[in-house]
Amino acid sequence: MASSTSPALSGLVRDQLHSPSPIRQIMKMAERANILAMGLDPDQVISFGGGWVNHAAPDAFRQAYIDIVSDAATFHQSGGYTATLGDLACREQIARFEAHLFGMPRLGPEHIAVGMGSTQLTKDLFTTLVDSGDTVMLLDPTYANYEGQLKFVAPNVKIVRLPVLDPATWTYRPVSDPEGTARDFLRLFDEHRPSLVLFGAPDNPTSQIVPQALAELMRERTAAAGAWLAIDYAYKCQYFETPPAYYAWSPADHPHVIGIHSNSKWARGLGRRLGWIEAAAPVIEGLERVLQCSILCPDTLEQMAMARYLAGAIDDGSLRRYVDDTNTRYREAARVTLEAIDTFIGRRRLTPAGGLYTVMDVGRDAEAFVPEALKATGVLVVPGRGFGPSIAHGVRISYGPLVTTPDRITEGLKRLGAWMPA
Repeated sequence: MASSTSPALSGLVRDQLHSPSPIRQIMKMAERANILAMGLDPDQVISFGGGWVNHAAPDAFRQAYIDIVSDAATFHQSGGYTATLGDLACREQIARFEAHLFGMPRLGPEHIAVGMGSTQLTKDLFTTLVDSGDTVMLLDPTYANYEGQLKFVAPNVKIVRLPVLDPATWTYRPVSDPEGTARDFLRLFDEHRPSLVLFGAPDNPTSQIVPQALAELMRERTAAAGAWLAIDYAYKCQYFETPPAYYAWSPADHPHVIGIHSNSKWARGLGRRLGWIEAAAPVIEGLERVLQCSILCPDTLEQMAMARYLAGAIDDGSLRRYVDDTNTRYREAARVTLEAIDTFIGRRRLTPAGGLYTVMDVGRDAEAFVPEALKATGVLVVPGRGFGPSIAHGVRISYGPLVTTPDRITEGLKRLGAWMPA
């Protein structure tokens, strides 16, 4: 007789189902069915919730795909496996990409592992570096997905957060209080002894870039303690100021420093999954073993197109022109966003140094504010708590999806301001 008891999911998954990703929560809130259930017209909803870009990929990049799929032999080749770490030609062109755009010295294909986007690679990097019971230092606030990824990899991981946003003044502390932030970093590091320190540059959700002095302090302290320093460069090409010197740090010179990279943002390849890790040989060797058990190898077609595009775009200078033009577009979208907040809402916000976002103080618990605002105005923003306790009364506003429609940015924030109390 068959048992009536259903098999159970793993305890880890059951635990994480009770702690869902705030990114997934906001995506569900934005689904058409949910919008209709709230009595709203989906065509009238303006969403600042998406963490994605909306500029066009380079025409030459698209042409690389056309050339591959138009030739039967080349398309056949794109259906084969590459090495687990990625095709050598792709890794060579990525090294050229970093040297061309950011002046990174002595980076070679041996320092690069290609994967199916930075999300997959970050989780596999955590598997490579973090043991159960280890401590990891993150910023407060920072990207909401790190904590869940760490807990899937090492359920007993301890997370300590370095406060970088002051909720009392709504300022970015590494800039407004560099000495205090440095003291806090050293105190927390010495007290908790993390095996890994991780920050984004620019960071999500603040779009701030950690100053060179703080990054230097982190590099020196982690090196002295035998710890890892990882920098998430998902938005590396979205910068509005002169890039800091650490954008050129190479694992050949700093073997404990690791870079996490994505094709999603700069080339608008969100659904064409490709990312890479830059690290010293021991990390790449360890990551290769992990990748053999997670993806086996990255997507061959994506690597072929990437290598073909970069080879030509670096040589003819179009890569630099494309990145510069894209930055101009997002800098203007950021300007429109800040102007609309100041004109129609009048709440405290950060000025982006790059990236796709600003964070705005709404003066109360944002978890309750967001669904109320959506129902009342048809405008969707992201509650801050999932990024860290410092912005529990703040929301993330993304201008990335609206970069080509700045009038929608203004309209959405005007609606929000008309509803919000002064």
